[in-house]
Amino acid sequence: MTYAMRDPTAESASSLRERRPPPPNLSGKTVGLLSISKERSDEFMDALEPLIQAAGVKTIRFKKPTHTKPAPEAILQDIVESCDIVVEALAD
Repeated sequence: MTYAMRDPTAESASSLRERRPPPPNLSGKTVGLLSISKERSDEFMDALEPLIQAAGVKTIRFKKPTHTKPAPEAILQDIVESCDIVVEALAD
């Protein structure tokens, strides 16, 4: 399976990036919840996860070891192999 990585870091010049359309619905999808390990990001996921699950959608939680570095390749690969959609939490 291939995936397109989006780079969220600052750029010296803005550029228009292709946006993937959302799926028509979440039926049968798995949503990955990725905490970047900033303060309160787990709290945000704890509030969001039951809302997603109440709609009958499966969730899987992931967590970066630290918010100061990109997610390890192993975590990214797990997400790619097991999720259709990802929500990333950056709470402060």
